Amino acid sequence: MSNLDLQEINAMTQEQFVNDLGPVFENSPWVAEGAWQRGPFESVADLHRAMFDVVSSSPRAQLLDFLNAHPELAGKEAQAGEMTNESVGEQSSAGLDALTAQELARMQQLNREYTAHHGFPFVIAVRGHTKESIFSEFERRKGQSTAAEFKDALAQIAIISRGRLDRLVSE
Repeated sequence: MSNLDLQEINAMTQEQFVNDLGPVFENSPWVAEGAWQRGPFESVADLHRAMFDVVSSSPRAQLLDFLNAHPELAGKEAQAGEMTNESVGEQSSAGLDALTAQELARMQQLNREYTAHHGFPFVIAVRGHTKESIFSEFERRKGQSTAAEFKDALAQIAIISRGRLDRLVSE
């Protein structure tokens, strides 16, 4: 992601806005599409609020699709080289690109169990985490209710997207 300032963002056409800010929310350019009309934005926080309001006001079925657009941690998308650049950078920052064979097998098992139980992949803002702390969170959260995990996943996406905006946009 290149660095943009708010003045540039506020002057963008919807097409430019979606092109440049679409990747903030994983495989979900519809979020940027919906947020564009809410500008102009006074701050990165205002921009993030507008974008996350689009997410929050979406019907549950669309939110489930939204959650399922996120890659598994060190999962099939990573193995196939099909993750977004943003996710590659985030997962590698936590060492998920350098798991041992045993750790990878454990991660894949946790991914399968979690998705089978909840119907969407485990989502965590991995920046600032280690692989050990991610395993710990995975174990802690996999047994929670799906309703609680749905809320937690959206809260984690709010953290992820705000971090992406902070790296992309200067005030």
